Amino acid sequence: MSQQVDLQQQIQTLRQENAYLKEELAQFKRLIFGSKRERFIATDAGQQSIFEEESAAEPEKETLTYQRNKPAKKSKAKRLLLSESLPRDEQVILPEGVDPENSIKIGEKISEVLEYTPGKLYVIRTVGPVYRQADESIVVADLPTQVIPNGNAGASLLAYLLVSKFIDHLPFYRQVQIFKRDGMKIPESTITGWFRKTCELLLPLYELMMEQIKSTDYVQADESPLPVLSNQKPGSTHKGYKWVF
Repeated sequence: MSQQVDLQQQIQTLRQENAYLKEELAQFKRLIFGSKRERFIATDAGQQSIFEEESAAEPEKETLTYQRNKPAKKSKAKRLLLSESLPRDEQVILPEGVDPENSIKIGEKISEVLEYTPGKLYVIRTVGPVYRQADESIVVADLPTQVIPNGNAGASLLAYLLVSKFIDHLPFYRQVQIFKRDGMKIPESTITGWFRKTCELLLPLYELMMEQIKSTDYVQADESPLPVLSNQKPGSTHKGYKWVF
């Protein structure tokens, strides 16, 4: 009989421990997954005592003091230093009502402003007079050789086209627009022809650079993918590569 009573007491104890663990697990789930404002609401006095100590304890308050550096006052922006090598276009403004001949200059107030003039196109016109000498012979001066035979583009213009394309990454149609704003309409086909002829003139320099590259033991290259048009795939492109050494 006593064994049966002991078993019932053990069962009752296990049930209480099970209920305790369930409530504790539920509380942990609320703390982890539940809303921050969610609070545990006990259903009976026994369950409330489990978390009584946690809810009754209030955090102590303390006063903190610290020092910090005040933000520095913003300094005025420094003006750009203009190089002395830049050409100066000096303009003198006289005060109103002052006669310079009857006055003594005691100082100056100077203001310098950096200005910009867009690149200008100009024409070098070379004239070779033709003379008839006393013996009826005709003498004419030899005109300078052009960079592109039978062309009328100077070396400075051709250099500008290549620098704009490869250094400033300006495609030809944009260069056409720039020239048009400067008052000169140059067809894109003409610029393309100048570009091709100039590249042919640079071929000896290219071959010399290739010889120097091949003679070194260590070479660096930059691989750039780009779409390529070909006759084999009309209407579409395939992925090509450009290796720059």
